[in-house]
Amino acid sequence: MPSYDYPFNERIRTLLRVEDLFAKVLYNVEAGHEYQHHCALLTLLQILDVVDRAELKLDLLQELDRQKTALRLLVGNPAIVADTLEATLADIEVAVEPLRAETSKLGQILRANEWLMSIKQRAGIPGGICEFDVPSYHYWLGLGEAKRRQDLDAWLKPLIPMQQAIVIILRILRGSGTTSKLVASNGVYQQMLAGAKPAQMLKIEIADELPCFPEVSANKYAINIRFNVLDCSQKPQKYEEDVKFSLTLCNL
Repeated sequence: MPSYDYPFNERIRTLLRVEDLFAKVLYNVEAGHEYQHHCALLTLLQILDVVDRAELKLDLLQELDRQKTALRLLVGNPAIVADTLEATLADIEVAVEPLRAETSKLGQILRANEWLMSIKQRAGIPGGICEFDVPSYHYWLGLGEAKRRQDLDAWLKPLIPMQQAIVIILRILRGSGTTSKLVASNGVYQQMLAGAKPAQMLKIEIADELPCFPEVSANKYAINIRFNVLDCSQKPQKYEEDVKFSLTLCNL
């Protein structure tokens, strides 16, 4: 069942972007071919751009500490699955330790690598890392899968604690809230929002066989969802049929 996440603020948007980029990096590292390792390295450099905020590490630590405090209050609650709760608390402890131990800015060790930064600079130019532009990079691509994987693992290692923290936070976020079964009449749905604690993200799920996808505009007052059909020769057009879907408003 296709699932679509829509963040309501820049903080959650950043976490979702890093999650997406990390999934692509890890897939391409494991795939092994030099073209896929090329994609993995370029995606890793994109991660550096996204996390190039000094406060991200502090944000993650504060959120993990807040979640740990909130979850400990649930210990002994008969409505909570004890094993799942304990496992999440243990995951938080494991994620917090290396983040706290890192004294420099996230990814700083990679930014200090002059060769990687030269690749990053050239990658911003269309076709800028051709063989004649950066022969050292094409020499590296030709060193073989084992050597490339070893280097990529070493470059990823400083960022893994951040990735693990983001995975935990997004897992808790996606697991929050109550899911509602709804219908978008003629492909359009609107909902006014209320409550003292505004949502930070919404999650939409639709059936596999539906030939449409949602586009969302939202703020703290209202959600507007429009289901569109894809025509790759022009911009998406409105889907004119009723659409059954699930909506979850998520909050940490």
